[in-house]
Amino acid sequence: MSNKRDNFVRLVEGRVTRAIDSIRVIGNLSNRSNYEYTEEDSKIIIDALQREINELKIQFKPKTSHLQKGFKLKK
Repeated sequence: MSNKRDNFVRLVEGRVTRAIDSIRVIGNLSNRSNYEYTEEDSKIIIDALQREINELKIQFKPKTSHLQKGFKLKK
């Protein structure tokens, strides 16, 4: 494997593992016998995490040119 690939694999495994662990720890806060929160609180948390996941998906998509090569009106 190339150095770039080796570095990617090494870094991604640790970072994704930490991200998953962090999400699970946040999930522990859902225990209502230990914590008090509103549905709005949970929505804000989930929306923030979802926004970051959506950004991550965009970053990993192949880069394409935003310039159109022509124009065609759909029928």
